Amino acid sequence: MLTVEKIGGTSMTAFADVLDNIIFHGRQGRELYNRIFVVSAYANVTNWLLENKKTGAPGVYHHITQNQEFRQPLQEVATKLQELNQDYAPLGLDLAVADAFIQQRIDQAQTYLQSLTTVLASGYVNSTNILQAAREILASIGEAHSAFNSVNILQNRGLNATLIDLSGFDDAHALTIDERIRQAFTDIDFANTICVATGYTKGTEGIMREFDRGYSEVTFSKIAVAVRPQEAIIHKEYHLCSADPNLVGVDQCRPVGFTNYDVADQLADVGMEAIHPKASKPLEINAIDLRIKNTFEPKHPGTLITRDFVAKTKHVEIITGTDKVVIIDIHDPLMVGAAGFDLHLMQVFYDLGVSYIFKATSANSISLVIWAKDLRPQLMVALEAKYENITVEDAALVCLIGSNIDEPGLLARAASALADAGINIRSAGFALRKVNIQFIVGREDYQDAIVALNQALG
Repeated sequence: MLTVEKIGGTSMTAFADVLDNIIFHGRQGRELYNRIFVVSAYANVTNWLLENKKTGAPGVYHHITQNQEFRQPLQEVATKLQELNQDYAPLGLDLAVADAFIQQRIDQAQTYLQSLTTVLASGYVNSTNILQAAREILASIGEAHSAFNSVNILQNRGLNATLIDLSGFDDAHALTIDERIRQAFTDIDFANTICVATGYTKGTEGIMREFDRGYSEVTFSKIAVAVRPQEAIIHKEYHLCSADPNLVGVDQCRPVGFTNYDVADQLADVGMEAIHPKASKPLEINAIDLRIKNTFEPKHPGTLITRDFVAKTKHVEIITGTDKVVIIDIHDPLMVGAAGFDLHLMQVFYDLGVSYIFKATSANSISLVIWAKDLRPQLMVALEAKYENITVEDAALVCLIGSNIDEPGLLARAASALADAGINIRSAGFALRKVNIQFIVGREDYQDAIVALNQALG
């Protein structure tokens, strides 16, 4: 059966395990074909090119935004990538060929970027569009590097492997992302080759403009929709588990096994992505099943996410959350009975591009939970100018999520578990469909809350 499989950066870095646990595991001969692998850059490569995703430490892109010399930092990245290549020589990588490829790609990117910075310096163009183009060019380098290496290794091991370079470096065709993907796969004989596609796709709309660092999963999703595989698979360095093993202990949680896309969306809403929500929607709409597998446990079937799955028995599938949020309480005595009061409040958030992940109301107040990074001075100024009293507190959000959790007494049991652990609930809520029960607690209580709920309900 045809599968489309995404391999993340951490797994790609451990490419020996990818070969043993994914590509060759349980297969031989023609069984190795009928697969499309969508690969991320090796770990940290995109951080070097753009910025560190977690810390914000600047990469080459920062030099361009600050109108600084960028060529030396870019060539330093080329040296790092060639040093990375040495790690894969024992697996069959032809070092001379691989080093020449990445140097040529870096040099080509440098030429493009030099032209962009020259135009930018002229002052005649919109800097936002120019910088976005620079960001696209830099991002594409990492996936081209890992994809080329993967194909070279597979070919040197005697397999028929095909590089699908979606970065469009060698053409000037004005194609959308979907058009480029469809064109790239039109004449492929899947039964007789392994395809390795770059996680980055060049398109007229700019894949990073809308999806930024989640672009590789979007490419993966769009390829799946284009070729309609039997199954889409994401290989990660961990299972999709009933709770975070780093918080509750490895022996206190389990792989989820089966769930649905609604649950996947709930996870993404609190930053615990099984898949980027804008990548999951096309899969869900087209009824393409998604499997999340652990690269380092190849015999385990992982977790299958489908459109219509509902657990046969009522239970909590995942206990998760985040401690990177704040709760904002807007209090105003004019709120009670005022039609449209909520609409005007939401307009403030909309105008500043701030999304909330939890909301509760009473007669004279509305409490909203937002990401702490979105608590900007402009938001506070806008709110304080319109409403009588604004209170902001650091907080954590803990969630009970599942496809079938509408169980009498669940809310009481969860509240009791938190109370027994000495944790005060600052707010709580759930929608009518009851796929996600949410509790707001103090940020300092986050880990204890996850552990307590897992012990009581996991």
